Amino acid sequence: MINKLVILAGGRGTRFLEETNLIPKPMINIGPFPIILHIMKYYNYYGINEFIVCGGYKVDIIKNFFVNFNNFLSDIEIDTFSNEIKLLSKKKLNWNIKIIDTGSKTMTGGRLKRIKKYINENENFHFTYGDGLSNININNLIKSHNKSKKIATVTSVLLQSKYGVIKSNKNNVINFREKPSEKNNFINGGYFVLNYKIFDYIKNNQSIFEESVIQKLVKSNQLNTYKHLGFWKSMDSLKDKLDLEDIWKKNPPWVL
Repeated sequence: MINKLVILAGGRGTRFLEETNLIPKPMINIGPFPIILHIMKYYNYYGINEFIVCGGYKVDIIKNFFVNFNNFLSDIEIDTFSNEIKLLSKKKLNWNIKIIDTGSKTMTGGRLKRIKKYINENENFHFTYGDGLSNININNLIKSHNKSKKIATVTSVLLQSKYGVIKSNKNNVINFREKPSEKNNFINGGYFVLNYKIFDYIKNNQSIFEESVIQKLVKSNQLNTYKHLGFWKSMDSLKDKLDLEDIWKKNPPWVL
């Protein structure tokens, strides 16, 4: 049983400055909740209740949110004269949340290295980004990792083209597909399972997980992949946020 999730939530989010000038990207709302809470609730459905958030940029905003988490979940009454807050309904989640300031300029691998002391020796744990939503089956991901007996498992997802694809015969369009998936091209979808031994592959604060760390794993034949063909979307721009908001209003596949 793996019950611990590490979330990268410290980056600047430079491709989404419309919102990240004010708040860290994982705190951007999709519907009524910040995207990081959607991710945590999804993992919690599969029994994960220990969360380690690797903060950095504007980490105080993340801390303040979770300090007031119970108030956020509950109905409250505020007496503005006495400044007293009364809980009208108590909604508590049995979660243990650690929010660690891993530095504003630390790279992704370095952020992971900084929370090493919170992972037990020989322990397997989940690891993901604070800006991606999916309906991946976490139980099947764990099974794939355990079967592989490797240090790391990465979820691979189909690359979604940014553009519509047109096939034509001379000037006659014979086929048009709007933003199709490229069937043979899989990309890193996050949603990792890692073993404690991963820390041996991270050199320092400037180690980039997606580059030096993963390359070392590949060279030593220690990287497994779990292919996910269902829903997956990362929030890298305002358009991505608006797309996720639209999905939220209909039937969000990441809500179980």
